Amino acid sequence: MLIPRDISWLSFNGRVLQEANDPTVPLQQRIRFLGIFSNNLDEFFRVRVATLKRMSDYSARRKKLNIDIDANAQQILDEIQMIVLRQQNEFERIWKNILQELKQHRVYLKNEKQLTKPQQQFVREFFETQVRNYVIPLMIEALPTLPYIRDKSIYLGVVMRKKNTAYQDQYALIEVPVTSIGRFVLLPSPGNEKHIILLEDIIRFNLPRIFPYFDYDLFEAWLFKVTKDAELEIDHDLSTSFVEKMAKGIKNRRKGKPVRFVYDKEMDNGLLQYLIGRLGLTKKSAIIPGGRIHNFRHFMDFPKVLPVTQQRKPAFTHPLLRDKLRVTDVVLQRDIMLHFPYHSFDSLIDMLREAAMDATVERIQLTAYRLASSSRVIHALINAARNGKSVEVMLELKARFDEEANLEWKSVLEEEGIRVLLGVPNMKVHAKLCVITRREKQKLQYYGFVSTGNLNESSARLYADHCLLTSSPAIMRDALRVFEYLGKWQRGMTPLWKCKTLLVSPVTMRPSIARLIEREIKIAHAGKKAKIIIKLNSLSDLTLIKLLNKAVSSGVELHLIIRGIYCAQFPISKKRLPPHAISIVDEYLEHARVLAFYNKGKERVFISSADWMVRNLDYRLEAAVEIVDKAIKNEFLNILDIQLADNVKARLLNATLDNQYAGGNPKQFIRSQVLIADFLQRASSSRFNKTVS
Repeated sequence: MLIPRDISWLSFNGRVLQEANDPTVPLQQRIRFLGIFSNNLDEFFRVRVATLKRMSDYSARRKKLNIDIDANAQQILDEIQMIVLRQQNEFERIWKNILQELKQHRVYLKNEKQLTKPQQQFVREFFETQVRNYVIPLMIEALPTLPYIRDKSIYLGVVMRKKNTAYQDQYALIEVPVTSIGRFVLLPSPGNEKHIILLEDIIRFNLPRIFPYFDYDLFEAWLFKVTKDAELEIDHDLSTSFVEKMAKGIKNRRKGKPVRFVYDKEMDNGLLQYLIGRLGLTKKSAIIPGGRIHNFRHFMDFPKVLPVTQQRKPAFTHPLLRDKLRVTDVVLQRDIMLHFPYHSFDSLIDMLREAAMDATVERIQLTAYRLASSSRVIHALINAARNGKSVEVMLELKARFDEEANLEWKSVLEEEGIRVLLGVPNMKVHAKLCVITRREKQKLQYYGFVSTGNLNESSARLYADHCLLTSSPAIMRDALRVFEYLGKWQRGMTPLWKCKTLLVSPVTMRPSIARLIEREIKIAHAGKKAKIIIKLNSLSDLTLIKLLNKAVSSGVELHLIIRGIYCAQFPISKKRLPPHAISIVDEYLEHARVLAFYNKGKERVFISSADWMVRNLDYRLEAAVEIVDKAIKNEFLNILDIQLADNVKARLLNATLDNQYAGGNPKQFIRSQVLIADFLQRASSSRFNKTVS
C-alpha cells in the first residue's frame, strides 16, 4: 500500500506553507514562501491535476500515462480539492497575519479606496504614463467566443452599472499587464512609512478613465485567474521536424483545457456564473474561492522595504580553489566537490571560461536542461566556439515550462556554429554532464563534471546541489560514452551498457541500486551492522520501496531525507526499528540526490541526477557517480549526519502526512542549512574531519 503521489506532494506544499507561518522566519522570507506555495500549486494543477483529469475522462488510456500509482483518478481529484481548499483557508489566514506584521514595520498595502489625495494624483499620473497603453478592455458580452485567457496571467472581471437601474449591467475583462510593468508600485508615503499598491488596484482606481465612452457611473472589478492543462501534445506528422513539432506544441498549449478557476469570493455572482459558463467549467472542475489577491507567485519578488533581520553568509570560493590562477589546474590534479549554494557557482563558470581560452582544449561537450535567462554557461560556450573549439550541447527541448526558452537557446547556439543535440524520442535527458577534451604533447586528456543540479547560476543561489569537478579517466570515459549515445541514439544503447563507473538510467542505474540495497540486506542477515541513507526529491517507485521495506524487515538501519513526494509506507514492528524519514524545508531548496551505503564500514556514497520515480529510472537518461575521494566522502557523511540531526526545519514523514516537526534536544538547536554552511566554511584544503556523529 502506497501513499498516493499527488496527495503526498500536497503535503510537501503544506510544509512550504508552514515556513510562511513560522514567526522565526524573517518576514520578507515568509512572504516569499507564500509566493513559492502559490507557484508550486499552479504547476501542480497544470501538470498533475490535468493528468488526473485526463485519466478520469479517458480511463482506457490510464496505462499509457506517466502515473506511478494505480488509483481511482476521480477519488484522488476529490481529495485534492478538499486539501487545496483547506490549504487555501490557511493561506488566507497567514496572509492576514502577515499584513498586520507589515503594519508593525510601517509597511502598508493600500487598495484603490484607501489612497490619500496626493496618492490619488500619483496613481492617475502613473496610469496615464505607464499603464494605459498596456490595458486593452474586452467587452466580452459582445463577443461570440470568450477571448484567449492566458494561463499565467491575472484578470479583472469588471461589472459596469448605472445608478438608476439594475437591468443594464455590462461585463468586461482586463488582463493585468504584470509582465510589462510589474506587480508592485511604491506610493508617495508620509514620514518613514512605505505604502505599496498593486497594479490591479491602480487599474481599478482608473476604471472610469478606461470606459469613458459608456454611460455608466458605477464600476466594480474582481480578480481571477485560470490554470490550464500544460500537456504538450506533439503530433506525429513525419513531414515535420522535431523542432517544428515542439514549436507547434508550445503554441497549441495555449488551447489547453481549464483545470482550475480561482476567483475573489466577493465577486458579483452574475459575473461569476457568466465566467464559469463561458469557460466551460463544470461541477467537477476545481473552482476555488479565494481572497482579493491572486497569483501570489509575484510575491516572491515583494519589494525589499523591510529591515534585514537575518543575513545568510554569501557564497564563498571552495578552499582548494582560493588564490589559484586556474580552476582547471586544480581539477587536473584532484577531484573538487562544489556544494551549492554554499560554494560559489563562479568556479564552474571559470572552468568553462578557461576551457574556452585554453589553446590545448579541442572540444567541450555538455548537457543542458534548465538554463538561466542570461546564461553565463552559454556565453562561455559561445566564446569557446569563437575561439575555434568544437562545442556540442545536448539541449533538452522537452524540459517542462522551459521548452520555449530552450528553443531560443538552440537558435543562439547554432548561429555560433555550435552543434546542438536534441535528445532521444520519448526520453528526457536529465543527466548533468560535461566533458572537456584537451591535447597536450599529442596526448588526450579529459576533465569535466557530474552534477545533481541544473547549470543555472540563478537557481544555484537557492537550490542546494552538488557538482563533482573531476579528471577521473574512468568517469570521463563513461561520460564520453553517454555523449556517443546522444549523438547516435539510432544505433541503440550499447554505449550506455558499456558504462562501468557511472550508473546510467534507463540501463544500469535501477539494477545497480537494487544490488547495493540487497548487499546491505545480506550483511544484516549475517548479523552485522547494515545502514542506508537515501536523500532524494521524490520517492515513489514501487519496486524500490518494496526493496527498502525488505531491508527494514531484515534489520537494515534506514534513513530517508525526502524533500517532496514520499509514497512509502513501512509496517510497524516491535522487532525492527522504523526508518528515520524526514523532509527538510528551509530557505534553500534541497534539490540534491545522495545515496550512502554502510558496506561493512567501507562506505559507498553516490550523487545522482535521478529521483526514485518510474519516469527517472526507466524513461529518462540520468547519471549517478560514486565518490571515491576519501576526504570528499567524509565531507558528504558529515553533511548527511547534520541533516539527519536537524531539529528545527526537519519534518517527520509518515502515513498520516501531518508534517510534525522532528524536534529533539531543545538545548541544542540544529538547523542543518546553517550548520552545513559553517562546516564548509571551516573546511580546509588538507583536512575534512567528521564533526557530527
